[in-house]
Amino acid sequence: MKLRVMVFGAHGSHRTESSIVRAARSLGHAAALVDADRWRRLGPLGWSALRRLVRRWAPDQVLLTRYAAALDDETLGAVTAGRGAALWFFDLVERPHERILRLARAAGAMYVTCPSQIELYRSSGIPTVRFLPQAADPGIDRPARRVPPSYRCDVSFVGSGQYSYRHELLERLAGACDLQVRGPGWDGMAGRLPVAGGPVLGRRFAQAVGGAAVSLGAFAFASQRDQRACASNRMWKVMACGGFYLGARAAGLEHFAHDGEHCAWYDSAEEAVARVRQYLAAPEARAAIAEAGRRHTLAEHTYADRVRRILDGRDYPVP
Repeated sequence: MKLRVMVFGAHGSHRTESSIVRAARSLGHAAALVDADRWRRLGPLGWSALRRLVRRWAPDQVLLTRYAAALDDETLGAVTAGRGAALWFFDLVERPHERILRLARAAGAMYVTCPSQIELYRSSGIPTVRFLPQAADPGIDRPARRVPPSYRCDVSFVGSGQYSYRHELLERLAGACDLQVRGPGWDGMAGRLPVAGGPVLGRRFAQAVGGAAVSLGAFAFASQRDQRACASNRMWKVMACGGFYLGARAAGLEHFAHDGEHCAWYDSAEEAVARVRQYLAAPEARAAIAEAGRRHTLAEHTYADRVRRILDGRDYPVP
C-alpha cells in the first residue's frame, strides 16, 4: 500500500533526513522533508502555514529526528495527532534530554540506535522504544569515480577531533603508517596528527574512502566499548563506498558484519596497528573483503530496510 510519509528534521542533501526520504520513495511511497528550523524562523505565521501544509498533505506516517525539536507545541501536536508517528534518535546519551522526551511523548514511539538506550527511555515514560541502527544510502554512499592523488594513503580516518579518547590511537597509527585525518574539530592538532583536511561529505567522503587502503573506525568515548550492538554510521557508509573498514570491536557488532568477511575489528591500539600491517600486506584479501562488505551492506543495511521496519512498526532484532 502506498503511504504518504513526512519527515521533520533538518534539510541537507547529505543529512540522514534526506536519506530517509529517498528510501521511502524507493519503496514506492510519497515522501516529503520539512526543515523545522526554517519554519521556526518565520515565527507564528510560519507555524500556521506549516499546520495548513500538513493538513493538506495529510501524511499517513510522520517521522521526527532531533531537529524537529524546533517545532512549537501546537504544531508538534498537529503533526503527530491521529496518525502514525515515531522519533528516530541517533545519539548515545547518559540521560535523556527534555527536548527529546518532548518529541518522543508526542510521537508515542521512539527508535534508538543503541540497545542500551531502550530501557533508559522506557523508564522515562516513553511507551514504545525500539532498536533500529542507522544504515547506508545507496544514493550518496557509493564508490568514488575519481580519487585525487592527495587522498592516497594507507589509512584514512574521518571523524570529529574534539574527542580526545581517539587521539592516542591515531598517534600510534601515524607512527606506523601513512595516515590521513579529516573532519571537523582538529584545529590545533596538526602538530600531533596528520590532519589532511576538514569536513568531508558526499563525493569527498567517498574519495577519502577510495584513496585509503584502510578506512578506520574509532570510538569517541571509552564507555562505547561497553555498549552492545551500537554500530557507528561510519561503518555503513565506508562499506557502501567500497572501502575496507577496520573498526573498534564491541559486543554484538559481529551480528552486523563479520571479521575477515565483510570488514575487520580490533580491540586495542596495538591490535589496530597489527591489523593495518596485516591487510596492507594482503591487498587481494583486503579488496575481496571490501567488495563483500559492500554487497552485504547494500543487501541488508540500507535506509530502505530501516524505513520499511518503521512503517511496519518493527524493530531490528537485538543481537
